[in-house]
Amino acid sequence: MDEAGYRLGMAVAFMLGLWEGVIAIVYRAFTDKEAGVMTAVDYLPTPWCYVAGGAVVLVAGVVVEALDRGRKRLPARRESPGG
Repeated sequence: MDEAGYRLGMAVAFMLGLWEGVIAIVYRAFTDKEAGVMTAVDYLPTPWCYVAGGAVVLVAGVVVEALDRGRKRLPARRESPGG
């Protein structure tokens, strides 16, 4: 995996984990906002939306960890002194 793919994967996993997990749970628990496209887990009934939000956070954490381990396994590319 190249650096751009790694960074894109990390950004997508982090944002989905944050938005569909943590923010969706906060919207459901502390606001009166309706469920929307960006907080899809809030369409679930009350006990299951929290379970789904937690599962999204866990899956995002696993994906981030897998991406990080995959990046560490790659041999370090040596840059030439001239660029």
